[in-house]
Amino acid sequence: MKRWIPWMVAAVVVVLLGGGVWRAMAARQAQQKALAETTAQRAQAPLHLAAQEVLPVRRQNLALGVPVSGALRAVDSAMVKARVGGELQGLTVREGDSVKAGQEVARIDPTEARARLRQAQQQADAAKAQVDINQRQYTNNRALVDQGFISATALVTSQASLESAQSNHQAAMAAADVARKALEDTVLKSPISGLVAQRLAQPGERVAVDARIIEVVDLSRLELEALLNPADSVAVQVGQKAQLTIEGMPAPVPATVVRINPSAQAGSRTVPVYLRVEQAPGATPLRQGLFVQGTLDTGRADVLAVPLDAVRTDKPAPYLQTLKDGRVVYAPVKTGTRAVVGGQTLVAVEGVPEGTVVIAGRIGLLREGTAVAVAASAATAAAAPALAAASRAAP
Repeated sequence: MKRWIPWMVAAVVVVLLGGGVWRAMAARQAQQKALAETTAQRAQAPLHLAAQEVLPVRRQNLALGVPVSGALRAVDSAMVKARVGGELQGLTVREGDSVKAGQEVARIDPTEARARLRQAQQQADAAKAQVDINQRQYTNNRALVDQGFISATALVTSQASLESAQSNHQAAMAAADVARKALEDTVLKSPISGLVAQRLAQPGERVAVDARIIEVVDLSRLELEALLNPADSVAVQVGQKAQLTIEGMPAPVPATVVRINPSAQAGSRTVPVYLRVEQAPGATPLRQGLFVQGTLDTGRADVLAVPLDAVRTDKPAPYLQTLKDGRVVYAPVKTGTRAVVGGQTLVAVEGVPEGTVVIAGRIGLLREGTAVAVAASAATAAAAPALAAASRAAP
């Protein structure tokens, strides 16, 4: 009687455990089914877009331009350097001071240069005295040869001595000229008129040959050196105009292409283009080193264009998020020239027909195949260019 009791308890426990497991599995399956239904409903529910969130690909006449940027620099500038070594004296100009062409801006202590000039001049005087002695001896010997008192060999010897003395005198005179030039080089003068941009030495400092003293710039003529990639440089020609924006200036500053470097830079392969900045009389004066940026006008073109932010670049090739049969479709495109119209940057695209409905860039990335519902007003506005294009193409 007592032996079957444990078996009965075990059976009841097994039945209870089995029932619990079955109920748990049934509840899990019900949850999974409900989640799948909810996901399916969400997947079937379209994404609603407002009228401003879609736009068509339209043909527009864009002003072609090449972006340029860089720092302004003076066309005429000069670095005043020490031509001789010595103690710097008389340097009084500082940054911002005005100087004239030929104006003395500093001196190098001339004591040593003056002594060398005196030495060279005295050697030249001694050589001149030796020439006079040999000249008198040659004159006397020639008279004696004519009278038959000495042989012709003595005359030849005196003539050689005279020529040697003359050569020594010429060499001494050249040395004196070099010493005089060194003395003149102790006076440092500005080669151009302008403003002092840098003062690189101080009075009393001992400077070496070619040491930089001051830099002078002429701000009456400024230019911009813009580095363009090879593709953009092809359309650039001398005489083209540009509008440059300078921080702090109330209006753009006009500029003109005056030179194009015939060689590309070795490292970056960019082509330097030089633009002369046109300063209006009475306008705010510009400064060397100011950073400017702008657009160089290279012509106009009739192209299909979309806003630049609508072009996606998160894949190897750029693409547009277009709408086809109510779903998102990725359309690869090839981008071209850019232009700013009404404060918005437009870019030319190839690979999609005119009138294609494109999702605006501010929407962000949407998964391809996502169902989209567009407001009636937006859909009508987007379809109008396509209908117009179709009607024009119809015979």
